[in-house]
Amino acid sequence: MKAMIIGGGKVGAFIADFLQKEGHSVTVIEERREELERLQKEVGESNVVLGSGTDPVVLESSGIRQMDVVAAVTGKDEINLVAASLARLEFNVPRVIARVNNPKNAWMFTDEMGVDAALNQAELIGHLILEEMSLGDMVPLLKLRRGQYSLIEEKVHPLSVMVDKRIEEIKLPDQCVLIALLRKDEMIIPHGKVDIHAADEIIALAHSSQLDELGAILGPAGER
Repeated sequence: MKAMIIGGGKVGAFIADFLQKEGHSVTVIEERREELERLQKEVGESNVVLGSGTDPVVLESSGIRQMDVVAAVTGKDEINLVAASLARLEFNVPRVIARVNNPKNAWMFTDEMGVDAALNQAELIGHLILEEMSLGDMVPLLKLRRGQYSLIEEKVHPLSVMVDKRIEEIKLPDQCVLIALLRKDEMIIPHGKVDIHAADEIIALAHSSQLDELGAILGPAGER
């Protein structure tokens, strides 16, 4: 995969390094000359371009048309939004991601502006806090589709309606699927004939609107 990172601060440098270690090709655009030496040491001299991520000429000359994904992650929302819009609307990049620094600006980072995924850290943390408060021992592992879906982990309570039943006997919410079952040191791929035991750890993917319903099935009967 070829990725372009707009912004070579701590976030951008970390992402670039991470992607390189995963075997991907990365180009970092950074407009602050004083940051170049640091960036070149961290991600390689040939992978860093001095220039503005909102300048179409800089983007074109840096190979944006060949990129699979562009991530605008500077500390300024206006730059991230303009860079993301250019990437999608001017250069037709297949996947565009933008960082949202000020939660009040999140409403602007839409599909119409060319943003496929807006990373609003404050909102994600807020959702995590709410889920920890309202869903007992359910642990959210990952958010997908801008928080519409959650990958969660939770232990099966000894009084759960699931205990000692086969998966095919359990009625799950319609937008929920079991991904894996952890039992002691063993990981079990869930299918219809698998029995659920108390204290099994369930990893599931569910729509945010059905997390309470899923929690009720995993938890003690009648308590949620």
